[in-house]
Amino acid sequence: MEIQSMHDSLAARLQQQELVSATISQPRLKSNSIKRVKLKPVEIKNAYFIQFEYQYEHVLKHENLSIEDASAKLASLFEEFRQGLFQFTEEKVQIQLSKKFKVTWKSEQTEAKKAELSHNRKKQYLLEDGVPYPFLVRLGVQSPDGKVKKQKYDKFRQINRFIEFIDDALVHLPKDRTVRILDFGSGKSYLTFALYHYLRVEKGLDLRVTGLDLKKEVIEECQRIADDLNYDQLEFLVGDINDYNEESAVDMVVTLHACDVATDMALSRAVKWNANVILSVPCCQHELNSQIEAPELGIMLQHGLIKERFSALATDSIRAELLSLVGYETQLMEFIDMEHTPKNILIRAYKTGKKPAPGQFERYQQFTQLLSAKPFLENELKELL
Repeated sequence: MEIQSMHDSLAARLQQQELVSATISQPRLKSNSIKRVKLKPVEIKNAYFIQFEYQYEHVLKHENLSIEDASAKLASLFEEFRQGLFQFTEEKVQIQLSKKFKVTWKSEQTEAKKAELSHNRKKQYLLEDGVPYPFLVRLGVQSPDGKVKKQKYDKFRQINRFIEFIDDALVHLPKDRTVRILDFGSGKSYLTFALYHYLRVEKGLDLRVTGLDLKKEVIEECQRIADDLNYDQLEFLVGDINDYNEESAVDMVVTLHACDVATDMALSRAVKWNANVILSVPCCQHELNSQIEAPELGIMLQHGLIKERFSALATDSIRAELLSLVGYETQLMEFIDMEHTPKNILIRAYKTGKKPAPGQFERYQQFTQLLSAKPFLENELKELL
């Protein structure tokens, strides 16, 4: 097939609104910052669009395009990528492009599928409103009949968003032994209970989960709930991240809203335990704010509010880069911005063992030198860098 015929065929299917989902992958150049692109149809304000999700090394970006613009965008993407996998309503198409842009088009008929226009439908949660979950009832999020309480709906959304991250991480957890999970700073433990329920009750994993927090009364109440629910592989302990030395290896480390360098302590521990999965929502990033000296950024940093926000973003960027430098695939993701939880960036890291790209550490050093920053986490990981 000629490449123009390929473009025409794809454009026709988009025009007929047959797209269910698609993935564009295999960049022609290693230097391409976009690793893959995912497509799906969405409906926004009664108008049909194609959503493009651009997956970079550490970031996801989205763009909603009209059918005409989406067709043009597809054509340009196939100048940069060599493979496309498309699921249409009754057909699956695999496209492979050679170095000289010769097109191999493989098509097979499939059972009829329907595109879910996610912007125009009720959000489908992994935990459903109306289905009673014992831990949510006990924590006061649901009534006994499974109805989410009005004042707790934001918490319900947050729990489901968190479980989406847990579900994504399943492929990185061992299947042939007990999965070891630590939650530092578990607090009231809504998300700790959610994690345990989803992995143990819904997915049937053999696991042992420990929630750690400094508040004795909170920990005792959480342990009572776990005991009452017969969550026999979930325990809660009073303790500090710095003083916890009970493990030599851990599969997943969760740290949500640990203040300032407590987040870095948890990340450092996770790395040294060779954790396969790290999920961290940082809080109160004060360290860098007190260190920054960057005349080149003076127009920004002269304003206290901007300096505070910039410092928080720079701190999390540094954390993500350091995790990448020690063998993790790391992304900064949007969590849930809530009135009582204003921090909504989640650091997600999967252990790959991949070595840093040439010049990556030097680029990191240039950034920290620009800011006159001496990050706590860098010092904690210096033997691995």
